[in-house]
Amino acid sequence: MENIFISIGSNIDEPLGKCKKVIELLREQKDISIEKYSSFYHTEPFGYKEQGWFVNFVANIITTLDPFALLRKCNELEKFLGRENSSVRWGPRAMDIDILFYNNLILNTTELTIPHPQLHLRRFVLVPLNEIAGNFIHPVLKKNTGELLMEVGDKSIVKLLEPLNPQTLEPF
Repeated sequence: MENIFISIGSNIDEPLGKCKKVIELLREQKDISIEKYSSFYHTEPFGYKEQGWFVNFVANIITTLDPFALLRKCNELEKFLGRENSSVRWGPRAMDIDILFYNNLILNTTELTIPHPQLHLRRFVLVPLNEIAGNFIHPVLKKNTGELLMEVGDKSIVKLLEPLNPQTLEPF
C-alpha cells in the first residue's frame, strides 16, 4: 500500500459539498486513485480565528505522479474549486489541499516540504489521519500518528461531522 496522504479542507461556499466534490474529482484523475479516506470533521479554525469553521478530512492516495507533479495537480484542483490567494495567513478557503506524506520521502525545497512541516502541530490534520493511518510512522519525528495526536499542543475543537462506514470505507 502507498503511504501518500493528503489533507483536504474548506470553510466557504458549501464546505462539505466542496470536500465531497474533491473526492469525485480525484476519482476522475487517470494518475491518482483513492485508497481510502477518513470521515469528515467539523473543525475550529487554526491560527486566524475570525472565520467560519472548516470541514476537513484526510485521503490516502496512490499516484504515478512525482511529488512536484502531485503538488501542481492539488493546486489545479484547489483553483477549480474556487481557491483564491488570500493575504490572510490561515484565512478562509474554498479549498485547501496539502501533501502530508509521500511514502517515507523527506524533501525540503522552496516549492515543497514533505512531510508537511506543521502537520504534527495541527489537531485538525492528526485526528482524521489517525483514523485511517494511526500506525504510520512520521519519517522525521519517528513517532506514529497516534503518538503525535496524543502529544499535540493544539487544543482546537475537532468534531465528527460525517462518520465513515466501516464496511465500505465511504462516509454514511
